[in-house]
Amino acid sequence: MPRFKLAHIQQQGVDLIIIPLDPAFGGMTESEQLEELAGFQLRAKDAGLSGTVVPVWKEYGRMVFIAPSDWHPLFASLTPEFVEANLNRELYW
Repeated sequence: MPRFKLAHIQQQGVDLIIIPLDPAFGGMTESEQLEELAGFQLRAKDAGLSGTVVPVWKEYGRMVFIAPSDWHPLFASLTPEFVEANLNRELYW
């Protein structure tokens, strides 16, 4: 049964669901990543979590993410330590 710790936070009145993933996620093709993202979004909704799912992972010592372009400045400023400190939920199926 897959289990993922996540940070369910609110920024500027918008709910965000940040899911730290294994660096192997970065090695997937773009279409595979988007398919996984859609699955996470559906599972989060089914679990009663509102907001946009944003997967994050470490690559060459920095955090990489897939987020709506409006949120790129925010996510570019976040650190893995911030995400770790804000883990407050778990998603599993």
